[in-house]
Amino acid sequence: MASKGTPATALLTKQKVSFTAHTYRVDPRAASYGEAAAEALGVHPGRLFKTLVATVDGRLCVGIVPVAATLNLKALATALGGKRAAMAEPAAAERATGYVTGGISPFGQRTRLPSALDASANEWPTIYVSGGRRGLQVEVAPADLIRLTSAAVAPIATAR
Repeated sequence: MASKGTPATALLTKQKVSFTAHTYRVDPRAASYGEAAAEALGVHPGRLFKTLVATVDGRLCVGIVPVAATLNLKALATALGGKRAAMAEPAAAERATGYVTGGISPFGQRTRLPSALDASANEWPTIYVSGGRRGLQVEVAPADLIRLTSAAVAPIATAR
């Protein structure tokens, strides 16, 4: 992992969180990075989660949902105690997190943003989230993600 280290994997290591790093080849033509990652890793798309940066009442935040679903903005706002949510501009997301879109991790963000994790994560013993760059997923227990990000857990995903 030393050669593939990211702020996300550094944080997990520092916090002594058990995780497994999974690398895969990124298809730049893929319509969905998340679904392509699930396929490349042979993981059920309900178990691989994408990290989406949004705003709730004008403040940046994170919604973490399965790649096979979409983020329900109204549910995200409710989960984080707000009224109105919208997707953040990609440039704002990259500035706040220190990661590029398609590789934003819930861990090791430049600015720790309020987070909400879709409740479906608790259906799995471990879930996959971005490790901080395209082509790297980390497999962690949902409880560790919740603890390290102080994420609210709520039904924030809508099936496609």
